[in-house]
Amino acid sequence: MKKVLAIILGGGAGTRLYPLTKLRAKPAVPVAGKYRLIDIPVSNCINSEIYKIYVLTQFNSASLNRHIARAYTFGGFSDGFVEVLAAQQTPENPNWFQGTADAVRQYIWMLQDWDVEEFLILSGDHLYRMDYRQFIKRHRETNADITLSVIPIDDRRASDFGLMKIDNSGRVIDFSEKPKGDALKQMQVDTTVLGLTPEQAKQQPYIASMGIYVFKKDVLIKLLKESLEKTDFGKEIIPDAAKNYNVQAYLFDDYWEDIGTIEAFYNANLALTRQPMPPFSFYDEDAPIYTRPRYLPPSKILNCNVTESIIGEGCIIRDCRIQHSVVGVRSRIDSGAVIEESLIMGSDFYQPYVERQTTLEQGDIPIGIGKDAIVRRAIIDKNARIGRNVKIINKDNVQEAEREKQGFYIRSGIVVVLKNAVIPDDTVI
Repeated sequence: MKKVLAIILGGGAGTRLYPLTKLRAKPAVPVAGKYRLIDIPVSNCINSEIYKIYVLTQFNSASLNRHIARAYTFGGFSDGFVEVLAAQQTPENPNWFQGTADAVRQYIWMLQDWDVEEFLILSGDHLYRMDYRQFIKRHRETNADITLSVIPIDDRRASDFGLMKIDNSGRVIDFSEKPKGDALKQMQVDTTVLGLTPEQAKQQPYIASMGIYVFKKDVLIKLLKESLEKTDFGKEIIPDAAKNYNVQAYLFDDYWEDIGTIEAFYNANLALTRQPMPPFSFYDEDAPIYTRPRYLPPSKILNCNVTESIIGEGCIIRDCRIQHSVVGVRSRIDSGAVIEESLIMGSDFYQPYVERQTTLEQGDIPIGIGKDAIVRRAIIDKNARIGRNVKIINKDNVQEAEREKQGFYIRSGIVVVLKNAVIPDDTVI
């Protein structure tokens, strides 16, 4: 794997994940109470013995840059690195990144100098665990110019994805973006070619791109330099290349979630609490997910009723009820509070006891969830101050709302309280 360079795409403005992306890049969004989305592809690279990793960023990248600098430092005896390449304007190119391919193109002058054979292109907002060594192995065995990682899809979900058609050797011969009706039926393939059993192939007769690619180094450089007007890998570069290049499919038949929307993000986090086996588990000693070491103390849970939940480190939780929820690092939840089916992201810092008491005495609201508050089917971003007797329950079952001045949004019926927001005592949302 020393001949592989990984490039993780930091994504665009993250509008579908707004307001979680209001103050941070999409890959910097917290997940599972203590990690960030960028930790997933970086950890997959490290576990696959790929140690040369660039992260391309553009929007709100300060917190992402800080996290990467603190989390991933390789020793002096290794040539490994995780470095951020931010969008920049130059005399030759005054534009910001215009798409996935354009982002790589703008740094091709630097990438082409590396003594590597393949470029591994990854996305920064997916939740999955993958051994890229198998992916690269398939790429080399088929002498592919480009290899796409694909997942098998059933009839019910097929029209939500960009689909591909393959021949008997696994070579990609056709693409279709979210087809429906007869056009969808035309995209059925025999997925036994990629390793599924006949029974699985019958249930999942379509394959969809995961947005993960391996390119031969010279092929990627040639494609990007020849087609300057093409800015996206999945929609332009790769479909056009399939006519003249050997484009292969690699089947990934395991859990994979594109965390591109508030609803998908919410569901993926709460699914981690599922028993006895969540669809994705962070409890894998052979392929751990790494993150920034914080050296936090253990959580204190005092007289609480906690069921089917994940509690991060450094929390202080007293006399409350938490059900089917994820509670992030340094969370403070006061007595009488009820947290149900919610994601509490926690806090970036501790508020000292004396400061909290002074804040309460002055009639202000300390960081955390206040006394007798009810939070149901919600996402509470970091450093939020939820007052006493607040009810975040979406009582009118509103599906979409923007209440930025009041400190919250509603997306797909999920209440999202903004980072650093203050929700006054007795508020009902």
